[in-house]
Amino acid sequence: MSFSNTSIISNNQGDISKDVTLDSPPEDSISELAWSPIANHLAVASWDKSVRIYDVSRSVKGEGKALLSFPSPVLSCAWSPDGSKVIGAGTDGSARLLDLGSNINSGSQTQQVAQHDAPIRTVRMIQISSSQSPIAVTGSWDRKIKYWDLRQANPIGTLVCPERVYAMEISGTQLLVAMAECNIGLVDLSQPTLMAKTPQSPLKHQIRTVSWIPGGSGYAVGSIEGRCGVNYVDESNKSLNFTFRCHRRPKDNDPKDQMVYAVNAVSFHPRYHQTFSTAGSDGTFCFWDKDAHHRLKAFPVGGAINSTSFNLDGSIFAYSVSYDWSKGYSHNTRDHPNKVVLHPVTDAECKPKQQTSRR
Repeated sequence: MSFSNTSIISNNQGDISKDVTLDSPPEDSISELAWSPIANHLAVASWDKSVRIYDVSRSVKGEGKALLSFPSPVLSCAWSPDGSKVIGAGTDGSARLLDLGSNINSGSQTQQVAQHDAPIRTVRMIQISSSQSPIAVTGSWDRKIKYWDLRQANPIGTLVCPERVYAMEISGTQLLVAMAECNIGLVDLSQPTLMAKTPQSPLKHQIRTVSWIPGGSGYAVGSIEGRCGVNYVDESNKSLNFTFRCHRRPKDNDPKDQMVYAVNAVSFHPRYHQTFSTAGSDGTFCFWDKDAHHRLKAFPVGGAINSTSFNLDGSIFAYSVSYDWSKGYSHNTRDHPNKVVLHPVTDAECKPKQQTSRR
């Protein structure tokens, strides 16, 4: 199935003239962006061995408020549900926690809270009713997902996966896992050491990113083939599943010969649940209407986009522009841009054009 994919011209092209670049960006490629669930505080994980936390509530260019240091590049970061803690995960196989307390300006404490036998590719945090402390969930290239009570040295549970973990997201009590060889897993966190479902990937090539539809009725996946897919958890909605091509450009002005770019990030709008973004190695991010199968706006920014995230009310869209490592270490030169940009979101850009009967 194809989206209405109007050329990136005229009224389909979005305005980035009011986008603001954060001061004091990381010194190397940016791995992941994560907004606090309670405030306009942004965590930024980087290959420069750090997670930086910016406060953008008082300054449009952001204020650096805290730094979580690692002995190796950081691949992922996440907030605790109450916004008091930030966790990062690195290529050394460790996850480390920064406890900000009730005030981001207060004294903070750093501790290692997890360890794997290979790099941790992704980390998330969840609050469960049976524990006063949030639970850290780590997914690694050692083919394991581990669950950590922050007060204990050893994992409280381990899930052995069929392949290396590439991406992971939580919605309620559902954990969505994307792995190597196009494997997808759904985990019911009431039984965290079992894979509840292993749905077939809608895409044929390596998955780069996953994102839940708000509410957890379904999810989107993006891959290296310039394609995105939306699947629903309930198999009775199977007819609503679809895939579409994106982040492609005609080669030598020949529409039949296309350059294909990886889809590096997919993010759903927190208020308009049928609106989501994709961002790719082509240096463009787009807003889409999932139900109307229509691209709302396209924003060419130049430079590969590695990570994206809407803030808690959807008024700010953060995106990182930096080297995406698609061509290996030798191509990571100083010529690549390296920045975190904040885009003020308007209803004209992201509000669905019409309500439909699709879910």
